[in-house]
Amino acid sequence: MKKILIPVDFSEYSQCAVDYACQLPLVQSGVQELELVHVFTNQSNLYVNREFRTTLQDPQVEVAKVEMEKLKEVIHLRYPSVNYHELFRSGNLYEEISKVTAEFAYDAVMMGTKGTSGLEALFLGSNTYDVILNTRTPVVGVPKGSTTFKKERIGLLCNFKPSEIEALQQAINLFGKGFELILIHVNKDDRDIRLIDEQFKNWINEIIQMTGVENISYTVKSQALYNRAVENISHAISNALIDEQIDIMLVTKSRKSFFRQIMGENIVRKLAYNMPIPTLFARVHAKA
Repeated sequence: MKKILIPVDFSEYSQCAVDYACQLPLVQSGVQELELVHVFTNQSNLYVNREFRTTLQDPQVEVAKVEMEKLKEVIHLRYPSVNYHELFRSGNLYEEISKVTAEFAYDAVMMGTKGTSGLEALFLGSNTYDVILNTRTPVVGVPKGSTTFKKERIGLLCNFKPSEIEALQQAINLFGKGFELILIHVNKDDRDIRLIDEQFKNWINEIIQMTGVENISYTVKSQALYNRAVENISHAISNALIDEQIDIMLVTKSRKSFFRQIMGENIVRKLAYNMPIPTLFARVHAKA
């Protein structure tokens, strides 16, 4: 069975991620099922000692069980065709998510975010940054307000690397086909636009051959428009999302990917602040 893992804390942010996931085509058809995981991250000493004193019960446990039942009832009423299961874990969020994803090959971890508050402010706390950067499973951040699944136009940060095709294949596995792919390239080195156009022609042909996606266009943003400040690359990307009316953003996480480059430039937070749309951080293995 294909599965999507959704960490839930029963907040409006996690409910948003659940709603979004429930509308995915493969989830609706029953091909993918949802695994709702709640991690107890603030256990009291009483709960730690429970194995020695079985009469002790941390109140968080019963509260979480009640909230999980409420969440499952909402899913059943809104999305009766969706299959889902619950899972409770205790410990550090990042470590527990890493353990769970190591035990099963999930198609993605889907997490609610606070949108323009930035990725470091994901609803489950700063540990979620580690989930995004280090898990071997693709991670989808769903900002508050993105309760309706749309995939008419999917954007891919493009630097002509094989890892980008791998990211696109993961997106197809999760979202299905039937979308227009918008390749977004930031011309950091002020290359001749004619050379970039020629590179795009060859790159698009390769994408078509590798993925079968044929409805492809591209946009090139000049860094010169942003005063040549390295940290303002994030503004170029954010403007491209607005200009192109992107529904979902794809970002690669390979060491040589654009995502890793901007991390090195220390602007990932600014990039996150300006990405109020669902974003797939793909786990890729391509060397370049």
